[in-house]
Amino acid sequence: MATSRSGDTKSSDVVELKRHIGLFNGVTIIVGLIIGSGIFISPKGVLLNSGGSVGVAMIVWTVCGVLSVCGALGYAELGASMLKSGGDYAYLYEAFGPIPAFLRLWTLFLMIRPAVLAVLCLTSARYALQPFFLDCDAPEAAITCLAAAMILLLTFVNCYSVKLSTWIQDVFSVGKVLALIVIIIAGVVQMAKGRTENFQNAFDTADLSPDGIPLAFYSGLFAFAGWYGLNSLTEEIKNPQRNLPLAIIIAILLVMVVYLLTNVAYITVMTSQEVLTSGAVAITFADRVLGVMSWIIPVSVSASCFSCVNCMMLSTSRVTFVGARDGYLPDLLAMIHVNMLTPLPAVALLCPLALLMLSTSDVYRLINFLSSTRWLFIGLTTAAVPYLRWKRPDMHRPLKVPLVFPVTFALACAVVVAMSLYSAPVDVGIGLALTLTGVPVYLLAVWRNKPGWLIKFTASSTRTLQKVLLVVPQTSKKGEGEKLNK
Repeated sequence: MATSRSGDTKSSDVVELKRHIGLFNGVTIIVGLIIGSGIFISPKGVLLNSGGSVGVAMIVWTVCGVLSVCGALGYAELGASMLKSGGDYAYLYEAFGPIPAFLRLWTLFLMIRPAVLAVLCLTSARYALQPFFLDCDAPEAAITCLAAAMILLLTFVNCYSVKLSTWIQDVFSVGKVLALIVIIIAGVVQMAKGRTENFQNAFDTADLSPDGIPLAFYSGLFAFAGWYGLNSLTEEIKNPQRNLPLAIIIAILLVMVVYLLTNVAYITVMTSQEVLTSGAVAITFADRVLGVMSWIIPVSVSASCFSCVNCMMLSTSRVTFVGARDGYLPDLLAMIHVNMLTPLPAVALLCPLALLMLSTSDVYRLINFLSSTRWLFIGLTTAAVPYLRWKRPDMHRPLKVPLVFPVTFALACAVVVAMSLYSAPVDVGIGLALTLTGVPVYLLAVWRNKPGWLIKFTASSTRTLQKVLLVVPQTSKKGEGEKLNK
């Protein structure tokens, strides 16, 4: 019988990822992925492109929330129908074949997520140090060192225990929502005192430009991004056919309500022009309303970014794990630690990639280049819902959503990509070129007639690292882990 790290005897002696994630954990993971630094620091993209009209901005926020619900429903059907981790990589593979799936895996694992992890850790470190440097900016060296420490800490946590990682996520996600509730309550108090002058002429559209509306929706959809992350962890969710769709819907509706009320609170205290000129809206809000308790907000921004990093490590490592299990990445990345029952190699490899991103000033440009390709893949994944209805009508679907929802969201993604291509053709072109660098890698990954020396080298390296890391393939018996030390 297998023995867990805590010494509890399990009923199975197979090394596999365990179903530790319940409904509440699922909700906190999605909330943690969606709510990052944006709603605290710079929610002005929607307002700016809405011509400074508060009423139009609120409509845009609402519609973006509804569109995100449409996309989430599509992912909920896919997740309930295909009980496989990997998220959009797995769904693209099932619907459209290995090439688009691998390109999604390639950009996500090697470029997008390490870059985003680095940026989030830098942001978290900057705001964590802010209370200690009230009269000046924190030294860049200190920010970088603290960001690196965060990456190392969360790598250890995610290698060590899924339960610990989800517990951290529960605590931090609840904390960030409570911080936004503090802002909302403070706004309600100010409104009760009669501060409603900023809502007068809310639908003044004198400065509204038709070209700005698509950009406003782009900003709004970007703020809601992340609702698809839980699908990467399907194999670790308890009763996924029920809890996965339910967690997605609960989380996206919760975030939608919180976002709307938070923006109302901002406008209650600040004019639309002040929102547009503020470098960090929530901190300006706190300085005006919370007084000596204003330190709560920079700490909350730091904690929110830290929570996002934890979520991304949790979800991205599973996409990598499934991709390796399918044979498109080195076999070692599809292995599980025999005692901790985590995909240790897949998690650990994210660490040096993210640390490398800390050392380059081009990390922000890389994220900008690949933003449009992200929406391309997400839209294509959502389009898989109607495609699979046609291609595989007999597939078991515990949840079957009206097709109008995924089709609407897929069309919205197409508009976002087309708008990006129109407004920044060079950036989009570079992003597509970076994505297509995965094609020769894919050809190498599926190259059946590899040289004998390459096969021997990879096999020998994998065996050596198995012994060092004490990891085995998912289908191996726990007892095999003991043989690695002999």
